[in-house]
Amino acid sequence: MRAAAPVQKDGPRVNEEIRVREVQLIDASGHNHGPTPIQAALDAAQAAGLDLVEIAPNSTPPVCKLLDYGKYKFQAQKKAAEARKKQKVVEVKEIKLRPMIDDHDYQVKMRSMERFFEEGDKVKITLRFRGREMAHQELGYKLLNRVKEDTVKIAKVESEPRFEGRQMVMMLAPR
Repeated sequence: MRAAAPVQKDGPRVNEEIRVREVQLIDASGHNHGPTPIQAALDAAQAAGLDLVEIAPNSTPPVCKLLDYGKYKFQAQKKAAEARKKQKVVEVKEIKLRPMIDDHDYQVKMRSMERFFEEGDKVKITLRFRGREMAHQELGYKLLNRVKEDTVKIAKVESEPRFEGRQMVMMLAPR
């Protein structure tokens, strides 16, 4: 039986959790005090009514700053939430075609494809063959090449047309 590993705390170490002899101390105003014994740094933090927070633990000696830890955590949380808000998840939209598609139907599909590209999504084009259509696979290649030519300005081909069972698949990504 092994002893349980110490629980890893998320975030920087604070005050008594910092277990080194000396630290690079930066005060609340941003002034660097240079290498300082840990006890002197803790005393300075207590005198200022702030916390000693380890900012750069991997440097020698570790860099510690005097600041309000609650406020620091709140700011970090706000920054993370802001970064998440700006993130765009790329979705894969699917357009299903048939080898003998009519011109108007094709134009409708192309318009929806353009809308998907404007939204920043990828498009998977699936061309389904039924029955004897499998004997005319060149029609499928011709249609997918037409799609490729029509979207050359707004999209790039991520994967060339390939067969998956009774259907042909091609992936396009926005430029």
